[in-house]
Amino acid sequence: MTMSDKDRQLLSILSENARMPTAMLARKLGLSRTTVQAKIERLERDGVIAGYGVRLSDNFESGQIKAHVLITLAAKALGRVTQELQAIADVRSVHSVSGSFDMIAIVAAGSISELDSAIDKIGDIDGVEKTLSSIILSTRINR
Repeated sequence: MTMSDKDRQLLSILSENARMPTAMLARKLGLSRTTVQAKIERLERDGVIAGYGVRLSDNFESGQIKAHVLITLAAKALGRVTQELQAIADVRSVHSVSGSFDMIAIVAAGSISELDSAIDKIGDIDGVEKTLSSIILSTRINR
C-alpha cells in the first residue's frame, strides 16, 4: 500500500491520541473532515490500522516495575510457550529474537514480589529451558 505524507502524519497523531475528533484531526492536517474520515476508513480497510487501544499514563507506568526476560526454549515448544505466556497478565509483550535466546518477554508488575512471581511463572512453563531477567531502571527514549 502506498502511503502519503498526510497518511503518515495522521497515523502519528492517532498514535498519540486515537480518540481525537475527526474535525480536530482535519484542522491539524489541513484537510477536510470528510477527507480525513475517508483516509481513516481506507487505513483500517487496508489493515494499516488494526485497532485502537489504551495508552497508560506516565504516572501509572512510573509506578510499575518492569523487566526484560530473555527466554531459551526447548525444541518445538514455541507455540505452547507462547500460549502460556499470553495467559500471564503481567506479560506485556513477547518478541522472537535471534541470538542465544529465543524470546524476550517484557513484564510489568506493581511490586517486586509480583514481578518475581511472574518471572517464576515464566520459568515454570513446560518448554522453557532457561530465563535471564533484567529489571528496567529507567526509560531514556520511548516513541
